[in-house]
Amino acid sequence: MPKHKVAMLTAGGLAPCLSSAIGELIARYSELAPDAEMIGYRSGYAGLLKGDSVAVTPQVRARADVLHDHGGSPIGNSRVKLTNVKDAVKRGLVKEGQNPLEVAADQLERDGVTILHTIGGDDTSTTAADLAKFLGDHGYALTVVGMPKTVDNDIVPIRQSLGAMTAAEQGAIFFENVANEGTASPRTLLVHEVMGRNCGWLTAATARAYRERLEALSFLPEFNLKRVRKEVDAVYVPELSVDIEAEGARLRQLMDERDCVSVFVSEGANAAGIVEEMLARGEEVSRDAFGHVALDKVNVGEWFSKRLAKLLGAERVLVQKSGYFARSAKANAADRKLIREMAHVAVDCGLAGEPGLIGHDMERGDELRAIELPRVKGGKPFDASQPWFAEMLADMGQAMGEPLKAEH
Repeated sequence: MPKHKVAMLTAGGLAPCLSSAIGELIARYSELAPDAEMIGYRSGYAGLLKGDSVAVTPQVRARADVLHDHGGSPIGNSRVKLTNVKDAVKRGLVKEGQNPLEVAADQLERDGVTILHTIGGDDTSTTAADLAKFLGDHGYALTVVGMPKTVDNDIVPIRQSLGAMTAAEQGAIFFENVANEGTASPRTLLVHEVMGRNCGWLTAATARAYRERLEALSFLPEFNLKRVRKEVDAVYVPELSVDIEAEGARLRQLMDERDCVSVFVSEGANAAGIVEEMLARGEEVSRDAFGHVALDKVNVGEWFSKRLAKLLGAERVLVQKSGYFARSAKANAADRKLIREMAHVAVDCGLAGEPGLIGHDMERGDELRAIELPRVKGGKPFDASQPWFAEMLADMGQAMGEPLKAEH
């Protein structure tokens, strides 16, 4: 087997899988190719462009299992699109007149890298596809193998992205404490805003995980400690329309009965409509290097809270966002298992010179394989017609809204 030099980078937002994925890659290469040199580029593609890397030393190899006990990424992340020349120049990552793809390719060649592992979401993977194409078109001998990371679980055609299962569990844990705020003041409206730009999977999965955790609790209804006061009363996702007036009437009745109401909202739910309202008012809409609307400026949770508070006659409104709490956690057991499976395939593909994004290919019978990078894209919608979700909404008394086309 020829000697390889392996590089890794993590990019985009955090997810509860990055540190563990790096640990699995290091352990697997140490097992199958112990003479392979390994490095990690700091801060994702930004570090690659600057040639800023950290070595995987023998000490790191020997203690790679430590990485499973941590969230975040030991080598850092950033949001850089290698085809967005203007943004790369503005941020000082390349000089005027330079092509970021060429700068990255030249750096990989100088570093002697033969296998590059990218760990990120759809933006990271499409950027990896751009880089892989440039490398191939210009004769660089290097294999790019990605691993799919995103709490949104919205990568086409990946069945399950890394980190999403943990994020749902952590969002549920987060709201267990927030739910108690319903006892702090009469007529309290709790709005739990969950990450998910175009995909409601995480919001729905978080609500399901929270309700499952409620099953493990004992209650004391004789002393007003009732499960209904901690229930999820509505789940709003980008894939379904919301009749805000009808929901207001339904939730008003619950508020009158329980003295509190809790709703789960995807950060992208009705985002397109809110952006239209902002533009109509002449407000500027911020976007990132990938052209995505800055959702923290759109503030979906606040939009829903203001409208629902009025309709419900709420005396107190609390909007809580679990995103940073959930995405920064270490991987749970379910994600650890998936990370291990994908990392083993990723290393096998890297050593065999087979590029792609590792995942269960929904268009190939859910086979775990290296999916061709040009086929990878974002915007996979949550299938709101799934029985478990429909049953959950019906159990809450929430009507299923009309399907909407996701905005990209």
